Amino acid sequence: MSARAEAEDRLRRFAAIWSRAVYPVTTTSRTRAELEEQLLPLAGRLSEALTDRTLESEAGQYAGAALVAAHCTDPEALSRSLDVVDSYLVLYCGTDGDREEQRARCARLQHRMAAGYARALRDRTLAEQESVARAALDARSAVAEALHDSEVRFRAVFQGAAIGIAIASLDGRVLEANDTLVRMFGGLGHPVRRNLTEWVHPDDAPHVWNLYGELVRGERESYRVEKPFFRSDGTVLWTNLTVSLLRDADGEPQYQLALLEDTTERRLLHLRLRYEATHDALTGLPNRTLFFERLEKAVTRPDGHFSLCYLDLDGFKTVNDSLGHAAGDRLLVEVADRLQSCATAPGEMVARLGGDEFVALTTDPRDEPGHSELAGRILQALEAPIRIDGRELLVRGSIGVVDGPTGERGPAEVLRSADITMYRAKSAGGNRFELADPESDARAITRHALTTALPAALERGEFFIEYQPLVHLGDGSVRGAEALVRWAHPQHGVLGPDRFIPLAEHTGLIVPLGRWVLEGAVRQARRWQGTDTGPVRINVNVSPMQLHHPGLVAETVDILEREGLEPGALCLELTESALIGADDDLLKPLRRLAEMGVDIALDDFGTGYSNLANLRRLPVSVLKLDRSFTRGMQQYPADPVDRKIVEGIVALAHSLDLSVTVEGVETGAQADALRELGCDTAQGWFYARPGPPDRLHTLDLADAVG
Repeated sequence: MSARAEAEDRLRRFAAIWSRAVYPVTTTSRTRAELEEQLLPLAGRLSEALTDRTLESEAGQYAGAALVAAHCTDPEALSRSLDVVDSYLVLYCGTDGDREEQRARCARLQHRMAAGYARALRDRTLAEQESVARAALDARSAVAEALHDSEVRFRAVFQGAAIGIAIASLDGRVLEANDTLVRMFGGLGHPVRRNLTEWVHPDDAPHVWNLYGELVRGERESYRVEKPFFRSDGTVLWTNLTVSLLRDADGEPQYQLALLEDTTERRLLHLRLRYEATHDALTGLPNRTLFFERLEKAVTRPDGHFSLCYLDLDGFKTVNDSLGHAAGDRLLVEVADRLQSCATAPGEMVARLGGDEFVALTTDPRDEPGHSELAGRILQALEAPIRIDGRELLVRGSIGVVDGPTGERGPAEVLRSADITMYRAKSAGGNRFELADPESDARAITRHALTTALPAALERGEFFIEYQPLVHLGDGSVRGAEALVRWAHPQHGVLGPDRFIPLAEHTGLIVPLGRWVLEGAVRQARRWQGTDTGPVRINVNVSPMQLHHPGLVAETVDILEREGLEPGALCLELTESALIGADDDLLKPLRRLAEMGVDIALDDFGTGYSNLANLRRLPVSVLKLDRSFTRGMQQYPADPVDRKIVEGIVALAHSLDLSVTVEGVETGAQADALRELGCDTAQGWFYARPGPPDRLHTLDLADAVG
């Protein structure tokens, strides 16, 4: 259906509703269908006036007069017509524009209809009087009777309206008020007939009385506002007030007509909905929405100070998991009550952001060191155990505190800083508060930015691999190279793995990143095999998350076969913490790879407090000794304790048929000592720093042999 056809259909439906409403109270010989056809053009003019303000006066008055012309003069006819226009005109004939403006025009149309109806009824009465006057003297009684009936009908419409109606002079004296208006103001005891200028309320908007002045001076035809009034019992009556100017036959201002719609219940409902939308249903505290409103006001006002405490309960998940969510909810309610008791001073508030996260805000913090006083009060309030279902639960919390002068930071920045600081307190053991530190915030923000940028960085090819040679301590030959991934970040420059590998493990991106490193390293090892001086083996680091990935073995085999590299030329390095204590299911993929000929290296050996006897059950062939054990050998003579420790580890490894690689070799004395102790291979800055693959064979490694 076209837009025009749809509009015509909606207009006809409106006219049908109108005819059904007024037909029962219409004194006419027409059928209802004929009355509908008569009302259809009136509906069209009202519809046009709904979108064109210049047509409001003419269309409304014309519709009111047309009702009288259609013999819809029963007291109910106008009332029902106004109800239909109020309920359905905007619904069926409105556009997609501003609905509030259309409702306002609809209200003004109703006023014009009422005025037009009254004027037409009056004109009709006068016409009847004139007709009767020209008739014979014996018709005077009929004229008087018709006039009386007309007045009765007008009075019935005025008194029977569902909205309050008042007619006043231009100086504000109330001349007429219907019963509905009297009831709205509290009954007969309320002096409704006092001057309109006395109907003031402290909550009146400043422009209300400006509009009133313009209307009585004839500068405005009508206005519509939301206005409160006092009832006789002192309670507040909220209304939608529409005031229209009534002019005499010469067009001069004569009266003012006020229509009042009681919106008190609607407003109370709105306030209730507003409360529910801005308060936490469980604890009754302000929620995130209201808190952000208060925080924005607090941090943006000039020449002030604020303090924000961001609280997260320590171990709350354990309560939910062990006692159930109902117990957890009761715990949160008790915590909320205690927090409220801590923030009772003017300018202080407590809110629940969600879960077990709360915030306390004060806009009147005292001077140093008062910025942490509120945090101390909160921790003290949480010290006493909370009794839930016969159990006493100890509640602890971590708090991040941000304070400072207003006008320097926005609310989002302040809350982010408090959140970061709270996690710093939690990382420090919890049950404490920490003060915000710009440097710590910057580091946390950088970590978050790096985490967010990781997926796109992999797609854009921002990662590259450097290689550090593995040198045989016996003859100084290059036996292999360790592949070390780097990130060429557009803003932060080249980042080492310590800056982004933990982030990749946290997000799960370590699996595709590790696969990319393995592919690149194996491909490079295959290229080196085509040279006379190429390394024998390539070492690639594998994270614990990769070890848990079900496709580790299949992907490794696929890469080796695709690049044409023998399994014996690949060594996968895993940290000691990832392997010690691993169950058989976790070790199965490593055993399969080891059976294929892939070497498995235990990296950073000696840092995990492992049971050395567990080495027998691990499918490892290489121990990479952590640099902390050999740091004492960098100078001559070597530290005797370090020598004994390394000597013992080497003897144990060789007894288990494991080769030993030492990391972090930085001096010739260190290399000599390790060679004497029987270590097999080494890597470190003494031999070469990590670099591109084409530099590996140009390094001078002559000093690697004593």
